[in-house]
Amino acid sequence: MNKFVFNSKFKPAGDQPQAIKKLVEGLKKGYRDQTLLGVTGSGKTFSMAKVVEAVQRPTLIISHNKTLAAQLYGEFKQFFPDNAVHYFVSYYDYYQPEAYLPQTDTYIEKEATINEEIDRLRHAATQSLLSRRDVLIVASVSCIYGLGEKADYEALSQRFSVNQQIKRNNLLLQLIKMQYERSDKQFLRGQFRVRGETIDIHLATGESVVRIQMFGDTIENIHAFNIIPGKDIPWAEAFHNKAGQTLESITILPAKHFMTPEDRISKAMNSIRSELQEQLNELRKQGKEVEAYRLDKKTNYDLEMLEQVGYCNGIENYSRHLSDRGPGEPPSMLPFRKSAACTQAINHANRT
Repeated sequence: MNKFVFNSKFKPAGDQPQAIKKLVEGLKKGYRDQTLLGVTGSGKTFSMAKVVEAVQRPTLIISHNKTLAAQLYGEFKQFFPDNAVHYFVSYYDYYQPEAYLPQTDTYIEKEATINEEIDRLRHAATQSLLSRRDVLIVASVSCIYGLGEKADYEALSQRFSVNQQIKRNNLLLQLIKMQYERSDKQFLRGQFRVRGETIDIHLATGESVVRIQMFGDTIENIHAFNIIPGKDIPWAEAFHNKAGQTLESITILPAKHFMTPEDRISKAMNSIRSELQEQLNELRKQGKEVEAYRLDKKTNYDLEMLEQVGYCNGIENYSRHLSDRGPGEPPSMLPFRKSAACTQAINHANRT
């Protein structure tokens, strides 16, 4: 098991040793809340890094904005260079929710611009949570929003091993079920391409490409190549290590966070249709025929996408149905994943 290894030439000084000791003792006693006070530049981040090293728990650090989160991420990355330190914030550069103006019969579709690099970092964070314990994630309040069900995300992952018997088309179908897209031209994060009996998979984290080579219906070789994340360069130049790392097996996790098994999608669709009918009846009772028409058209389009490809834009709008939750029941979110025990939320507001 990997352990947090603190890296700094400095040692705790002044009030820091006492503060670190009390915080560690509080965590061991199960205190729900503790507060670390200190003016700007007093070494609060340094002290908390020492606490993380002492308790050796997966840690979530919540900041109230992206800018401070990015600063903290850089600092903790320096303190723990050999551990899984990740950055998890909202991936929207621009977000406009869908809206309808009945006065002018104007429907405004949801419009959002997703920052691909931040989305890659979010995938890297969640995948580390599922595979190791030495994980420290610096996040904004985005981490308390719905993220899809952990159990479904894990259940839909696929493990491939050397000498495994599997038909090539079945392997490709499994990748598609995990929301990987086939592309023989561009080869971007979350895509795969096929060249004869060689299948290249660009992982959702954007950090590696997995090459599976088959011989008939048998997986003959598996190689992993490190690439330069977020850099649009030709395939041949993307590898740092041309030979790649030879693997005996690999587990590939889904390309999207919102994943639902096929059997639950069918159940969810029935539940969505039932709620849709209730809403349509209510709107028509109020004489809002145009609103009812728009709602019916939009929802049925989404249902058709779910049925055909297992995904639709704005799938989070149907998360309660897809995760089979009751009305008012909170969704799964980053800090409440079992593998991500939240050891401390830090208030970094400057205090004098």
